[in-house]
Amino acid sequence: METRPTLVVVSGPSGAGKTTLAHLLARRIGCPAICRDEIKEGMVHAAGDFVAAPTDELSLRTLPTFFEVLRLLLTAGVTTVAEAAFQDRLWRPGLQPLLGIADVRVVHCRVTAQAAFDRVRRRQDENAIRRAHADAYLGDRQTHALGHRGFQPVRLAVPEIEVDTSDGYRPGLDEIAAFVNAGR
Repeated sequence: METRPTLVVVSGPSGAGKTTLAHLLARRIGCPAICRDEIKEGMVHAAGDFVAAPTDELSLRTLPTFFEVLRLLLTAGVTTVAEAAFQDRLWRPGLQPLLGIADVRVVHCRVTAQAAFDRVRRRQDENAIRRAHADAYLGDRQTHALGHRGFQPVRLAVPEIEVDTSDGYRPGLDEIAAFVNAGR
């Protein structure tokens, strides 16, 4: 009996710990992690002078590239972890065509606005390539907190799990992997 690949969507606001969790989870279940920010960072290498903004040229090119890579992998039968800070209005239209070719599971990352802000600032200081992302211009804590609280998570009629990423993972990585593999 042939089974469909699984698409694990790791979602949440900027600074919620999505990329770290996506890579750990992909290694745990044995599949690639496709991260929107990493695609955009790769584009920056060919872009020359670049200034990030919420709707800059690379952001606009990254969105269809991200979903096309997912479609390509899933069509080939590759279980994949997909990670991005997209809100529902961007995730849902890109994911709906994939529902016919993959079993989708959503992992919602949650963290306080303060912890997310601190993480965003820390990664900007530690990694110069973060200039590719508009989160470098989130401003002060108050502005960031407003955006964090207003984040609209992806909502599909698929299995979901909420993960608190404040200090490690609650539930733990083993439980998240079991959620992903349920029914397999």
